[in-house]
Amino acid sequence: MTLAATTRSETTKQFSTSAWWVLAIVLFVYIGFTAAVLGFVFSAASTGALGSEAPQLPSEGLAETLYSTATSVGYVFPLLIGTLMVTAEFRHSTLTPTFLATPRRGNVLWAKLAVAVLLGLLYGLVGVIASVAPSAAFLAGYGLSTEFDTVETWALFGRMLIAYVLWVLVGVGVGALVRNQVGAIVGVLVFTQFLEPVARAAASFVDWLTEFTKYLPGAASDALVGASVFTAGVPQGATASDPLEWWAGGLVLLGYAAVFIVLGYLFSWRRDVS
Repeated sequence: MTLAATTRSETTKQFSTSAWWVLAIVLFVYIGFTAAVLGFVFSAASTGALGSEAPQLPSEGLAETLYSTATSVGYVFPLLIGTLMVTAEFRHSTLTPTFLATPRRGNVLWAKLAVAVLLGLLYGLVGVIASVAPSAAFLAGYGLSTEFDTVETWALFGRMLIAYVLWVLVGVGVGALVRNQVGAIVGVLVFTQFLEPVARAAASFVDWLTEFTKYLPGAASDALVGASVFTAGVPQGATASDPLEWWAGGLVLLGYAAVFIVLGYLFSWRRDVS
Protein backbone atom coordinates (compact mmCIF):
# COMPACT_ATOMS: atom_id res chain seq x y z
CA MET A 1 0.00 0.00 0.00
CA THR A 2 1.37 3.42 -0.94
CA LEU A 3 1.93 6.24 1.56
CA ALA A 4 -1.03 8.17 0.12
CA ALA A 5 -3.34 5.17 0.48
CA THR A 6 -2.06 4.51 3.99
CA THR A 7 -2.69 8.13 4.94
CA ARG A 8 -6.26 7.92 3.62
CA SER A 9 -6.74 4.74 5.63
CA GLU A 10 -5.42 6.39 8.79
CA THR A 11 -7.66 9.40 8.25
CA THR A 12 -10.70 7.15 7.89
CA LYS A 13 -9.65 5.23 10.98
CA GLN A 14 -9.46 8.38 13.10
CA PHE A 15 -12.74 9.92 11.93
CA SER A 16 -14.87 6.79 11.58
CA THR A 17 -15.69 6.61 15.31
CA SER A 18 -17.24 9.08 17.72
CA ALA A 19 -14.04 9.42 19.77
CA TRP A 20 -12.70 12.41 17.83
CA TRP A 21 -15.74 14.64 18.28
CA VAL A 22 -16.32 13.51 21.87
CA LEU A 23 -12.76 14.58 22.69
CA ALA A 24 -13.35 17.85 20.83
CA ILE A 25 -16.43 18.56 22.95
CA VAL A 26 -14.59 17.75 26.19
CA LEU A 27 -11.70 19.98 25.12
CA PHE A 28 -14.06 22.83 24.25
CA VAL A 29 -15.98 22.62 27.53
CA TYR A 30 -12.84 22.31 29.67
CA ILE A 31 -10.96 25.16 28.00
CA GLY A 32 -14.09 27.32 27.72
CA PHE A 33 -14.94 26.96 31.42
CA THR A 34 -11.36 27.61 32.52
CA ALA A 35 -11.04 30.63 30.23
CA ALA A 36 -14.35 32.04 31.49
CA VAL A 37 -13.29 31.77 35.14
CA LEU A 38 -9.86 33.27 34.46
CA GLY A 39 -11.37 35.91 32.21
CA PHE A 40 -13.70 37.08 34.96
CA VAL A 41 -11.07 37.03 37.72
CA PHE A 42 -8.25 38.64 35.71
CA SER A 43 -10.47 41.28 34.10
CA ALA A 44 -12.06 42.20 37.42
CA ALA A 45 -8.66 42.32 39.11
CA SER A 46 -7.28 44.53 36.35
CA THR A 47 -10.04 47.11 36.78
CA GLY A 48 -10.16 47.01 40.57
CA ALA A 49 -13.65 45.48 40.59
CA LEU A 50 -12.60 42.90 43.19
CA GLY A 51 -12.09 45.58 45.82
CA SER A 52 -9.25 47.70 47.09
CA GLU A 53 -7.69 44.87 49.07
CA ALA A 54 -7.35 42.57 46.06
CA PRO A 55 -4.13 42.83 44.01
CA GLN A 56 -4.61 44.77 40.80
CA LEU A 57 -3.25 43.20 37.63
CA PRO A 58 -1.81 45.32 34.82
CA SER A 59 -4.02 45.47 31.74
CA GLU A 60 -1.05 45.38 29.37
CA GLY A 61 -0.73 41.94 27.81
CA LEU A 62 -3.79 40.69 29.66
CA ALA A 63 -5.64 39.67 26.48
CA GLU A 64 -2.77 37.52 25.23
CA THR A 65 -2.41 35.90 28.65
CA LEU A 66 -6.08 34.93 28.75
CA TYR A 67 -6.13 33.74 25.13
CA SER A 68 -3.17 31.44 25.84
CA THR A 69 -5.32 29.38 28.23
CA ALA A 70 -5.87 26.93 25.35
CA THR A 71 -2.18 25.99 25.40
CA SER A 72 -0.97 26.74 28.91
CA VAL A 73 -3.85 24.78 30.48
CA GLY A 74 -5.11 22.58 27.65
CA TYR A 75 -1.88 21.28 26.10
CA VAL A 76 -2.41 17.92 27.81
CA PHE A 77 -5.35 17.26 25.46
CA PRO A 78 -3.40 17.18 22.17
CA LEU A 79 -0.68 15.23 23.97
CA LEU A 80 -3.20 12.59 25.05
CA ILE A 81 -4.87 12.59 21.64
CA GLY A 82 -1.57 11.76 19.94
CA THR A 83 -0.83 9.08 22.52
CA LEU A 84 -4.25 7.48 22.06
CA MET A 85 -3.82 7.44 18.28
CA VAL A 86 -1.15 4.77 18.71
CA THR A 87 -1.80 3.02 22.02
CA ALA A 88 -5.45 2.35 21.12
CA GLU A 89 -4.23 0.37 18.12
CA PHE A 90 -1.90 -1.70 20.28
CA ARG A 91 -4.64 -2.26 22.85
CA HIS A 92 -7.27 -3.37 20.33
CA SER A 93 -4.77 -5.16 18.03
CA THR A 94 -5.91 -3.15 14.99
CA LEU A 95 -2.27 -2.66 14.00
CA THR A 96 -2.02 -6.31 13.04
CA PRO A 97 -4.20 -6.06 9.90
CA THR A 98 -2.67 -2.65 9.17
CA PHE A 99 0.84 -4.10 9.13
CA LEU A 100 -0.34 -7.05 7.04
CA ALA A 101 -1.77 -4.66 4.45
CA THR A 102 1.26 -2.35 4.69
CA PRO A 103 4.40 -4.35 5.51
CA ARG A 104 6.51 -1.18 5.32
CA ARG A 105 5.85 -0.02 8.86
CA GLY A 106 7.59 3.26 8.28
CA ASN A 107 4.78 4.24 5.90
CA VAL A 108 2.22 3.54 8.61
CA LEU A 109 4.08 5.76 11.04
CA TRP A 110 4.45 8.55 8.48
CA ALA A 111 0.73 8.31 7.77
CA LYS A 112 -0.04 8.64 11.47
CA LEU A 113 2.17 11.71 11.67
CA ALA A 114 0.36 13.29 8.72
CA VAL A 115 -3.02 12.66 10.35
CA ALA A 116 -1.58 13.95 13.65
CA VAL A 117 -0.87 17.29 11.99
CA LEU A 118 -4.47 17.44 10.78
CA LEU A 119 -5.80 16.58 14.25
CA GLY A 120 -3.49 19.14 15.83
CA LEU A 121 -4.88 21.89 13.63
CA LEU A 122 -8.45 20.75 14.25
CA TYR A 123 -8.19 20.54 18.03
CA GLY A 124 -6.04 23.66 18.08
CA LEU A 125 -8.82 25.58 16.36
CA VAL A 126 -11.34 24.24 18.88
CA GLY A 127 -9.05 25.21 21.76
CA VAL A 128 -8.39 28.71 20.43
CA ILE A 129 -12.10 29.42 19.95
CA ALA A 130 -12.91 28.02 23.40
CA SER A 131 -10.34 30.24 25.11
CA VAL A 132 -10.74 33.41 23.04
CA ALA A 133 -14.55 33.71 23.03
CA PRO A 134 -15.17 33.92 26.81
CA SER A 135 -11.93 35.80 27.46
CA ALA A 136 -12.77 38.48 24.91
CA ALA A 137 -16.32 38.72 26.27
CA PHE A 138 -15.10 39.49 29.80
CA LEU A 139 -12.40 41.86 28.56
CA ALA A 140 -14.95 43.83 26.57
CA GLY A 141 -17.45 43.70 29.43
CA TYR A 142 -14.95 45.35 31.78
CA GLY A 143 -13.93 47.92 29.18
CA LEU A 144 -10.55 46.38 28.45
CA SER A 145 -9.00 45.96 25.02
CA THR A 146 -9.45 42.61 23.27
CA GLU A 147 -6.37 43.34 21.10
CA PHE A 148 -8.06 41.91 18.01
CA ASP A 149 -6.77 44.86 15.98
CA THR A 150 -3.10 43.96 16.48
CA VAL A 151 -0.94 41.68 14.37
CA GLU A 152 0.67 40.29 17.51
CA THR A 153 -2.61 38.79 18.68
CA TRP A 154 -3.24 36.95 15.42
CA ALA A 155 0.37 35.78 15.39
CA LEU A 156 -0.29 34.43 18.89
CA PHE A 157 -3.23 32.41 17.55
CA GLY A 158 -1.02 30.99 14.80
CA ARG A 159 1.65 29.93 17.29
CA MET A 160 -1.02 28.30 19.45
CA LEU A 161 -2.05 26.16 16.48
CA ILE A 162 1.58 25.21 15.90
CA ALA A 163 1.89 24.25 19.58
CA TYR A 164 -1.15 21.96 19.30
CA VAL A 165 0.32 20.24 16.25
CA LEU A 166 3.65 19.70 17.98
CA TRP A 167 1.96 18.32 21.11
CA VAL A 168 0.02 15.77 19.06
CA LEU A 169 3.30 14.72 17.40
CA VAL A 170 4.91 14.34 20.83
CA GLY A 171 1.94 12.18 21.83
CA VAL A 172 2.37 9.95 18.77
CA GLY A 173 6.01 9.46 19.74
CA VAL A 174 5.10 8.61 23.32
CA GLY A 175 2.45 6.17 22.14
CA ALA A 176 4.87 4.50 19.73
CA LEU A 177 7.46 4.12 22.48
CA VAL A 178 5.15 3.04 25.33
CA ARG A 179 2.75 0.47 23.91
CA ASN A 180 0.70 -0.02 27.07
CA GLN A 181 -2.17 2.46 26.93
CA VAL A 182 -2.69 2.75 30.67
CA GLY A 183 1.03 3.14 31.30
CA ALA A 184 1.38 5.80 28.61
CA ILE A 185 -1.60 7.82 29.83
CA VAL A 186 -0.54 7.63 33.48
CA GLY A 187 2.99 8.65 32.54
CA VAL A 188 1.75 11.62 30.53
CA LEU A 189 -0.55 12.81 33.32
CA VAL A 190 2.06 12.37 36.06
CA PHE A 191 4.67 14.34 34.12
CA THR A 192 2.43 17.14 32.83
CA GLN A 193 0.24 17.58 35.91
CA PHE A 194 2.78 16.93 38.68
CA LEU A 195 6.47 16.61 37.84
CA GLU A 196 6.93 19.55 35.48
CA PRO A 197 4.65 21.97 37.40
CA VAL A 198 6.53 21.20 40.62
CA ALA A 199 9.89 21.65 38.89
CA ARG A 200 8.85 24.96 37.33
CA ALA A 201 7.43 26.20 40.63
CA ALA A 202 10.67 25.32 42.39
CA ALA A 203 12.63 27.11 39.68
CA SER A 204 10.84 30.33 40.60
CA PHE A 205 12.87 30.34 43.82
CA VAL A 206 16.12 28.71 42.66
CA ASP A 207 18.11 30.70 40.12
CA TRP A 208 20.21 27.91 38.61
CA LEU A 209 17.22 25.58 38.19
CA THR A 210 15.60 27.91 35.66
CA GLU A 211 18.37 27.14 33.17
CA PHE A 212 17.07 23.57 33.05
CA THR A 213 13.31 23.95 33.52
CA LYS A 214 12.93 26.35 30.60
CA TYR A 215 13.81 23.43 28.32
CA LEU A 216 11.01 21.25 29.68
CA PRO A 217 8.25 20.60 27.12
CA GLY A 218 5.58 22.67 28.88
CA ALA A 219 7.92 25.62 29.33
CA ALA A 220 9.03 25.32 25.69
CA SER A 221 5.38 25.35 24.62
CA ASP A 222 4.72 28.51 26.65
CA ALA A 223 7.78 30.12 25.09
CA LEU A 224 6.56 29.19 21.60
CA VAL A 225 3.14 30.71 22.23
CA GLY A 226 4.62 33.76 23.90
CA ALA A 227 2.15 33.97 26.77
CA SER A 228 0.90 31.81 29.62
CA VAL A 229 -1.44 32.18 32.57
CA PHE A 230 1.25 30.55 34.72
CA THR A 231 3.86 33.20 33.92
CA ALA A 232 1.54 36.21 34.03
CA GLY A 233 3.10 37.30 37.31
CA VAL A 234 6.01 36.32 39.48
CA PRO A 235 5.20 35.57 43.12
CA GLN A 236 6.72 37.81 45.77
CA GLY A 237 10.16 36.55 46.65
CA ALA A 238 10.42 34.50 43.46
CA THR A 239 13.06 34.87 40.79
CA ALA A 240 12.17 35.72 37.21
CA SER A 241 13.90 33.95 34.35
CA ASP A 242 14.23 34.84 30.71
CA PRO A 243 12.17 32.38 28.65
CA LEU A 244 13.32 30.97 25.34
CA GLU A 245 12.59 32.87 22.16
CA TRP A 246 9.37 31.71 20.51
CA TRP A 247 11.22 29.98 17.67
CA ALA A 248 13.60 28.29 20.13
CA GLY A 249 10.64 27.03 22.16
CA GLY A 250 9.16 25.58 18.99
CA LEU A 251 12.40 23.85 18.11
CA VAL A 252 12.72 22.37 21.60
CA LEU A 253 9.17 21.01 21.44
CA LEU A 254 9.81 19.67 17.95
CA GLY A 255 12.98 18.06 19.28
CA TYR A 256 10.98 16.21 21.94
CA ALA A 257 8.61 14.96 19.25
CA ALA A 258 11.48 13.82 17.02
CA VAL A 259 13.30 12.01 19.85
CA PHE A 260 10.19 10.14 21.00
CA ILE A 261 9.20 9.22 17.44
CA VAL A 262 12.67 7.92 16.54
CA LEU A 263 12.99 5.98 19.80
CA GLY A 264 9.50 4.57 19.36
CA TYR A 265 10.28 3.45 15.84
CA LEU A 266 13.61 1.87 16.77
CA PHE A 267 12.64 0.11 19.99
CA SER A 268 8.90 -0.57 19.73
CA TRP A 269 7.35 0.06 16.32
CA ARG A 270 9.40 -2.63 14.56
CA ARG A 271 8.69 -5.28 17.18
CA ASP A 272 6.12 -8.02 16.67
CA VAL A 273 2.52 -7.23 17.51
CA SER A 274 0.04 -9.81 18.71
